[in-house]
Amino acid sequence: MNTQFNERNISMVMDMYELTMSNGYFNKEYQDIIVAFDVFYRNNPDNAGFAIFAGLEQVIEYIQNIHFSKEDVEYLRSKNLFTEDFLSYLLNFKFKGDIYAMPEGTIMYPNEPIMTVVAPLIDAQLIETTILLEINHQSLIATKTNRIVQAAGGKPISDFGARRAHNVDAAVYGARAAYIGGAASTATVLAGKMFNIPISGTMAHSWVMSFDNEYEAFKAYAETYPDATVLLVDTYDVLKSGVPNAIRVAEDVLKPMGKRLKGIRLDSGDLAYLSKEARKMLDDADLKDCIIVASNSLDEYTITSLNRQEAMIDSYGVGEKLITSSTAPVFGAVYKLVAVNKDGEFVPKIKISETVEKITNPGIKEIYRVYDKEGKAVADYLTVKGEEIDLAHPVRYVDPINYWKNRSFTDCTFKPLQKQIFKNGELVYKLPSLEDIKGYVRDQLDHEIWEEEQRFENSHTHYLDMSPAMFELKMSLLHESNKEK
Repeated sequence: MNTQFNERNISMVMDMYELTMSNGYFNKEYQDIIVAFDVFYRNNPDNAGFAIFAGLEQVIEYIQNIHFSKEDVEYLRSKNLFTEDFLSYLLNFKFKGDIYAMPEGTIMYPNEPIMTVVAPLIDAQLIETTILLEINHQSLIATKTNRIVQAAGGKPISDFGARRAHNVDAAVYGARAAYIGGAASTATVLAGKMFNIPISGTMAHSWVMSFDNEYEAFKAYAETYPDATVLLVDTYDVLKSGVPNAIRVAEDVLKPMGKRLKGIRLDSGDLAYLSKEARKMLDDADLKDCIIVASNSLDEYTITSLNRQEAMIDSYGVGEKLITSSTAPVFGAVYKLVAVNKDGEFVPKIKISETVEKITNPGIKEIYRVYDKEGKAVADYLTVKGEEIDLAHPVRYVDPINYWKNRSFTDCTFKPLQKQIFKNGELVYKLPSLEDIKGYVRDQLDHEIWEEEQRFENSHTHYLDMSPAMFELKMSLLHESNKEK
């Protein structure tokens, strides 16, 4: 019997068309053609000014471990769709291509290549789904968490979302992404174990209800955890029962031990009002160092509202709206063919649509972040692969929307955003620690990214500009397409 606790081979987490197309490529002897695919997304979630790239480490793990077992091949054989030669090919499959990507934690924007895969056609096709699901999920949660963290204004955020996540993996890897986005801790123990994320958690209402009365419940908890006593005070009545009993335990149980009540938690009711009243009661009881933690369906909007009401809350536990990004539950990264190698040269390819936003940027390209003299990121710059940037002169760029205007970057520096991750199927990139990734996000937002891009409403648009050569390439392919019609 297969269970979630068995060691898993997730190689076949792929859409069926990846296999049917690959079988067709193989039988038409297309398997050795080298192609390039770009991963990009079209819109920031929640109409935000940016997103955070997350999930690269899990993509790397997948690429390193992808293989088809005998059981996998037997399953595919049972579908009567694939030739025996192709099934034999799958038994010996190993990814052989190159992958380039932004470092995990990079602040990113719509329509720019987050990742580029340059590989034999079948290799590139078979990895599509898992690349997208890893990047879509973790980038979404990291971005949402960062909004919540910013709303909290420096007060710690803990991920409380596991029980509302869409499954086990969503809880664990969502906690990882939340940490990248700025969460201080997680309540998900497996995430703490796997990724060395600080874990947090005290009690549920069931603890309080298991004892004869609230005071006995608080007393038992304080005796068990005298150095980390945080009491949930809303099981019965916050101000008439919960806080008074917490104060009583602090005086009767913890004080004789030389300990202090660490905190109380509010999980329901009018959090602004209750926190203010609780703060007065705690202060009057000489418990000014006792923190107030709040939970209960919070997100960046409710936390912003609590701040405006001057709620006396020191820390937040955020669950369902973080782990599901409930206000914008789909990230929308896509995987599109941009070039095919013919006779040793890459021929650019473009996808055309009646929906302008779905027209792709063709060819293998490079993406740069452009900084002004103060080190602020003023735009991103898309060029044809191998194109040189001459900083001795103003650097011409084309605004894809206002393309008729003559514009240039002056007194700016350019940083390439992609790094090579795999070369000929071998990992050539040193993975940073999770702490380094989290710090990288914070450093960009503190020093490089305009505050106007970080606001929740009417955030400033970060421009993706093109070199004249890149713009001309795109326009020429569009014109050629119109001729063919």
